[in-house]
Amino acid sequence: MDALSPKLAALADPTRRAIVARLARGEATVTELTAPLAISMPAVSRHLKVLEQSGLIERGRDAQFRPCRLRPEALQEVRSWLDEIRTVWTQRLDRLELYLAALQASPANPATAPNPATAPNPASPPNPATVPDAAPAPSPVETQRDDEVKQDD
Repeated sequence: MDALSPKLAALADPTRRAIVARLARGEATVTELTAPLAISMPAVSRHLKVLEQSGLIERGRDAQFRPCRLRPEALQEVRSWLDEIRTVWTQRLDRLELYLAALQASPANPATAPNPATAPNPASPPNPATVPDAAPAPSPVETQRDDEVKQDD
Protein backbone atom coordinates (compact mmCIF):
# COMPACT_ATOMS: atom_id res chain seq x y z
CA MET A 1 0.00 0.00 0.00
CA ASP A 2 1.22 3.52 -0.75
CA ALA A 3 2.04 5.93 2.06
CA LEU A 4 -0.81 8.30 1.23
CA SER A 5 -3.72 5.88 1.58
CA PRO A 6 -3.45 5.32 5.36
CA LYS A 7 -3.27 9.08 5.91
CA LEU A 8 -6.38 9.71 3.82
CA ALA A 9 -8.19 6.81 5.48
CA ALA A 10 -7.33 8.20 8.92
CA LEU A 11 -8.55 11.67 7.92
CA ALA A 12 -11.83 10.25 6.60
CA ASP A 13 -13.22 10.06 10.14
CA PRO A 14 -14.61 13.32 11.56
CA THR A 15 -13.44 12.53 15.11
CA ARG A 16 -9.88 12.01 13.90
CA ARG A 17 -10.06 15.24 11.89
CA ALA A 18 -11.15 17.03 15.08
CA ILE A 19 -8.18 15.53 16.92
CA VAL A 20 -5.81 16.63 14.14
CA ALA A 21 -7.33 20.14 14.24
CA ARG A 22 -6.75 20.29 18.01
CA LEU A 23 -3.18 19.03 17.66
CA ALA A 24 -2.52 21.71 15.02
CA ARG A 25 -2.66 24.20 17.91
CA GLY A 26 -0.02 22.27 19.87
CA GLU A 27 0.62 18.99 21.63
CA ALA A 28 -1.98 17.56 24.00
CA THR A 29 -2.51 14.58 26.27
CA VAL A 30 -5.23 11.97 25.74
CA THR A 31 -7.20 13.55 28.59
CA GLU A 32 -7.02 16.97 26.95
CA LEU A 33 -8.08 15.50 23.61
CA THR A 34 -11.00 13.62 25.17
CA ALA A 35 -12.51 16.65 26.96
CA PRO A 36 -14.24 18.34 23.96
CA LEU A 37 -15.29 15.05 22.36
CA ALA A 38 -18.43 13.15 23.26
CA ILE A 39 -16.64 9.77 23.37
CA SER A 40 -14.77 7.76 25.98
CA MET A 41 -11.06 7.88 26.61
CA PRO A 42 -10.55 4.32 25.27
CA ALA A 43 -12.32 5.38 22.03
CA VAL A 44 -10.03 8.42 21.73
CA SER A 45 -7.05 6.12 22.32
CA ARG A 46 -8.18 3.91 19.42
CA HIS A 47 -8.48 6.97 17.17
CA LEU A 48 -5.01 8.09 18.24
CA LYS A 49 -3.64 4.65 17.40
CA VAL A 50 -5.03 4.95 13.84
CA LEU A 51 -3.56 8.44 13.48
CA GLU A 52 -0.21 7.24 14.82
CA GLN A 53 -0.11 4.19 12.52
CA SER A 54 -0.87 6.43 9.54
CA GLY A 55 2.06 8.64 10.48
CA LEU A 56 -0.01 11.78 11.05
CA ILE A 57 0.80 12.05 14.76
CA GLU A 58 3.43 10.81 17.15
CA ARG A 59 3.21 10.14 20.85
CA GLY A 60 5.99 11.10 23.17
CA ARG A 61 6.70 10.20 26.76
CA ASP A 62 6.99 12.80 29.44
CA ALA A 63 7.13 11.02 32.80
CA GLN A 64 3.63 9.57 33.23
CA PHE A 65 2.13 11.60 30.37
CA ARG A 66 2.13 10.61 26.72
CA PRO A 67 1.58 13.87 24.86
CA CYS A 68 0.50 13.63 21.24
CA ARG A 69 1.82 15.93 18.58
CA LEU A 70 1.06 16.44 14.95
CA ARG A 71 3.63 15.49 12.32
CA PRO A 72 3.42 18.45 9.89
CA GLU A 73 5.55 16.68 7.28
CA ALA A 74 2.93 13.93 7.05
CA LEU A 75 0.21 16.51 6.42
CA GLN A 76 2.47 18.11 3.81
CA GLU A 77 2.39 14.82 1.85
CA VAL A 78 -1.41 14.96 1.81
CA ARG A 79 -1.35 18.62 0.84
CA SER A 80 1.08 17.98 -2.02
CA TRP A 81 -1.17 15.28 -3.43
CA LEU A 82 -4.23 17.52 -3.07
CA ASP A 83 -2.38 20.36 -4.82
CA GLU A 84 -1.62 18.05 -7.76
CA ILE A 85 -5.27 17.02 -7.99
CA ARG A 86 -6.39 20.65 -7.72
CA THR A 87 -4.04 21.63 -10.56
CA VAL A 88 -5.37 18.87 -12.83
CA TRP A 89 -9.00 19.77 -12.17
CA THR A 90 -8.38 23.50 -12.49
CA GLN A 91 -6.82 22.91 -15.91
CA ARG A 92 -9.72 20.67 -16.96
CA LEU A 93 -12.32 23.19 -15.82
CA ASP A 94 -10.44 26.02 -17.57
CA ARG A 95 -10.45 24.03 -20.82
CA LEU A 96 -14.16 23.31 -20.39
CA GLU A 97 -14.83 27.01 -19.84
CA LEU A 98 -12.93 27.89 -23.04
CA TYR A 99 -14.80 25.22 -24.97
CA LEU A 100 -18.17 26.45 -23.75
CA ALA A 101 -17.25 30.05 -24.57
CA ALA A 102 -16.25 28.97 -28.08
CA LEU A 103 -19.54 27.14 -28.50
CA GLN A 104 -21.52 30.18 -27.43
CA ALA A 105 -19.55 32.49 -29.73
CA SER A 106 -19.81 30.15 -32.71
CA PRO A 107 -22.44 30.99 -35.36
CA ALA A 108 -23.22 27.29 -35.52
CA ASN A 109 -24.13 27.29 -31.86
CA PRO A 110 -26.28 24.19 -31.32
CA ALA A 111 -28.39 26.11 -28.84
CA THR A 112 -29.40 28.70 -31.47
CA ALA A 113 -29.14 26.65 -34.65
CA PRO A 114 -32.39 25.34 -36.14
CA ASN A 115 -33.33 21.84 -35.19
CA PRO A 116 -32.56 19.61 -38.21
CA ALA A 117 -35.54 17.42 -37.36
CA THR A 118 -37.94 20.35 -37.79
CA ALA A 119 -36.08 22.39 -40.43
CA PRO A 120 -37.44 22.13 -43.98
CA ASN A 121 -35.55 19.90 -46.37
CA PRO A 122 -34.74 21.91 -49.53
CA ALA A 123 -34.80 18.74 -51.65
CA SER A 124 -38.44 18.03 -50.84
CA PRO A 125 -41.46 20.20 -51.68
CA PRO A 126 -42.79 22.29 -48.81
CA ASN A 127 -45.57 20.86 -46.73
CA PRO A 128 -48.60 23.13 -47.25
CA ALA A 129 -49.76 22.50 -43.71
CA THR A 130 -46.57 24.08 -42.34
CA VAL A 131 -46.14 26.91 -44.86
CA PRO A 132 -47.93 30.05 -43.68
CA ASP A 133 -50.69 31.45 -45.90
CA ALA A 134 -50.41 28.62 -48.38
CA ALA A 135 -53.51 27.55 -50.21
CA PRO A 136 -54.40 23.94 -49.65
CA ALA A 137 -53.31 21.65 -52.43
CA PRO A 138 -56.21 20.54 -54.64
CA SER A 139 -57.34 17.00 -54.22
CA PRO A 140 -56.98 14.64 -57.21
CA VAL A 141 -60.79 14.69 -57.67
CA GLU A 142 -60.80 18.53 -57.93
CA THR A 143 -57.93 18.41 -60.41
CA GLN A 144 -59.80 15.89 -62.53
CA ARG A 145 -62.98 18.08 -62.51
CA ASP A 146 -61.01 21.14 -63.56
CA ASP A 147 -59.58 19.19 -66.49
CA GLU A 148 -63.09 18.07 -67.53
CA VAL A 149 -64.40 21.64 -67.37
CA LYS A 150 -61.54 22.89 -69.56
CA GLN A 151 -62.24 20.14 -72.13
CA ASP A 152 -65.92 21.11 -72.39
CA ASP A 153 -65.11 24.73 -73.21
